[in-house]
Amino acid sequence: MFNALLLEQSGKDTTARVQRLKQEQLTEGNVLVKVDYSTLNYKDALAITGKGKIVRQWPLVPGIDFAGTVLASEHPNHQIGDEVILTGWGVGEQYWGGLAEKARVNGDWLVPLPGLMTTQRAMAIGSAGFTAMLALMALEKAGVTPAQGPVLVTGASGGLGSIAVRLLTKAGFEVHAETGRMQNSEWLRSLGACEIIDRTTLDKEPAPLESQRWAGAIDAVGGRTLARILSQTKMHGAVAACGLAGGVNLNTTVMPFILRGIQLLGIDSVYVSKETRMLAWQRLQDSLPKDFEQEAETYTLEQSIAVAHDLLTGKVKGRVLIQP
Repeated sequence: MFNALLLEQSGKDTTARVQRLKQEQLTEGNVLVKVDYSTLNYKDALAITGKGKIVRQWPLVPGIDFAGTVLASEHPNHQIGDEVILTGWGVGEQYWGGLAEKARVNGDWLVPLPGLMTTQRAMAIGSAGFTAMLALMALEKAGVTPAQGPVLVTGASGGLGSIAVRLLTKAGFEVHAETGRMQNSEWLRSLGACEIIDRTTLDKEPAPLESQRWAGAIDAVGGRTLARILSQTKMHGAVAACGLAGGVNLNTTVMPFILRGIQLLGIDSVYVSKETRMLAWQRLQDSLPKDFEQEAETYTLEQSIAVAHDLLTGKVKGRVLIQP
């Protein structure tokens, strides 16, 4: 028996509560993992509260990422005692996820924990930090360099955004941070942001082209904010899109693309290749402060339900760890 946060559907309502489950109830997979830590991401909060169409099967254990130790394996690349990380692959949506003491998954989805990283640190980074690193790598591949000017990060008070600020700063960029919570301004400056931008100044319908402001951007908001960023990106700049908190519609024109030659880069952190995953995690190992994991708030499975509601109402800053 083990503890898990189980989501069940009653009519159109979602119920979430911690239950004792049998190991046989776990979804199919060839690797059984003892979960040391999981996290609470925006997608998890939508699933737990029932405010988004995230869950694809009922009942479901949510949690789109976790880190832990292999308890049993029928996969050639993973042995008992190995420490592993999982992010993406539909876990916590279609397959039972990490908000539990145990998880069983396809071993192809797991990557080994980098040698100097703990499972606690891995999940303090989590899907949010992993996605932020993929976005940075995409900007670099697109040719964006610190010499070209500042890079904008939207949703900077959130998990993904706050780590993006740190990663860009570490890489030598001048970082401008957009947030809907201006009370976090000093905290964002402590992470490396040089300028703080109120979200309301960007959440407006853009002109086809506006004054050139940023060499690039990591956008976790989407919607009108993304459209406005595109109209303000410098010649031959690039924008990495990795979120939709502000909406899924994109009302823009071709003008930024054909008159300024900018690139819009979609960041896939769910089905990205294992080779890219391992490269990103190796870079993450050395790109954040040594005590980074101590900054994350740690909660129990029982507390995760209330924290999910807080996350959606903007009461959560930075990263959230869940220790089953």
